[in-house]
Amino acid sequence: MTPPRNSNAVRDVANVLHPYTDARAHQANGPMVITRGEGVRVWDDQGRSYIDTVAGLWCAALGFSNERLVEAAAAQMRKLPFYHAFTSKSHEPVIDLSEMLIERAPVPMSKVFFANSGSEANDSAMKMIWYFNNAIGRPQKKKLIARIKGYHGVTVAAASLTGLPYNHKLFDLPIAGVLHTSNPHFYHEGREGESEQDFSTRMAAELEEMILREGPDTVAAMFAEPVMGAGGVIVPPAGYWEKIQAVLKKYDVLLVADEVICGFGRTGNYWGSETFGMQPDILVCAKALSSSYLPISAVMVNDRVFQGLADGSSSLGTWGHGFTYSGHPVAAAVAVETLKIYDEMDLVGMVKRTGPVLQAGIQALADHPLVGEARGVGMIGALELVEDKATKRNFDASKKIAVRAQKLCEAQGLIMRVLPGDGIAFSPPLVISADELAEVFTGVTRALDTLAVELRREGFAIV
Repeated sequence: MTPPRNSNAVRDVANVLHPYTDARAHQANGPMVITRGEGVRVWDDQGRSYIDTVAGLWCAALGFSNERLVEAAAAQMRKLPFYHAFTSKSHEPVIDLSEMLIERAPVPMSKVFFANSGSEANDSAMKMIWYFNNAIGRPQKKKLIARIKGYHGVTVAAASLTGLPYNHKLFDLPIAGVLHTSNPHFYHEGREGESEQDFSTRMAAELEEMILREGPDTVAAMFAEPVMGAGGVIVPPAGYWEKIQAVLKKYDVLLVADEVICGFGRTGNYWGSETFGMQPDILVCAKALSSSYLPISAVMVNDRVFQGLADGSSSLGTWGHGFTYSGHPVAAAVAVETLKIYDEMDLVGMVKRTGPVLQAGIQALADHPLVGEARGVGMIGALELVEDKATKRNFDASKKIAVRAQKLCEAQGLIMRVLPGDGIAFSPPLVISADELAEVFTGVTRALDTLAVELRREGFAIV
């Protein structure tokens, strides 16, 4: 049925350029228009309800209707709707939030800088690292290492760190000085007979070879997610971070922990760094910082990095970086209230109770004919769909098998996230209940069963 000409869908197609969307397909098919949310559910403009199994974009930790956050925003809007943090200006929300983040940091941190998104925060961290090394007399130590399939954002610099082809092709990226080391996905990259520990040793050796090849005096930092999110929900293998950090320490390469997805309880600890024993020099966070009710991100730096930034700014008269909305008082006030709610609800304890339910549901589908690997930790996970389980062979990308699964899940009242390599992500609001998770996995199972039947009819050897 063609929607009326004045419908939201038609107006959207006529006027909106969507992020991460096939624009031609969108012109033909139109959008799903979401009109309201309550708890872990959202409703479209046709009145259909869905459990959002990825909390929007890995981010709405408290769901879609937390009244305390609404009230915190309204109160701050009435008191001080805007002020900036340039030239030593400040306000109470940014002071409170900075203090709270420093108190909760997984390792000792010195100062907090605010931005508006994870992309901006990673971009800022890159500039900090270059500025720091210039300030302390190491002008050649500038190269940055990220990982194949890592995700760090979409600004020019942050997208260069991101190790995914669709963030580089046609954009003329990555920029010079950004390198990509191996993807630590043991399922696909592990060799026959290789243990996880041996695989991690090889990953560390490849990193060291890269640093030596480039020259240790030219390599400044490594950016890494504790669990790789948008690149596939790739959980690091045993021993990985211990071995990687030993290499970084050996060559005085800073570690930047990208906690944009993993921070604030997602992996079963307050920070993903704690789950995997990471000791970052710089920590980037966003998303669940405000439960994504308002845009805000943060970069925490340790004292060594801060002292370099401070010396550089003293020599020049200013640190010439910042955004109009850095530490915006309304966003900061909402983030302060978010952290208070996390404390009151015992966020980590709640995830330790609910996380095993999510992981059990994911693992229960490991034997499904379409599932090659079921993986995850805490309240994040993924199913990877494969054409041949025995050889781990993926479907041809042009078949868009995971997209078909996504549409079938929508018919079951579930909004899913498709990942590279035909993955389906799970990252629900942290407030989801065991009963709601049961509903999710009932729907996913039905969708995958339907997809398996369709593929067999199309001639695929799904067994």
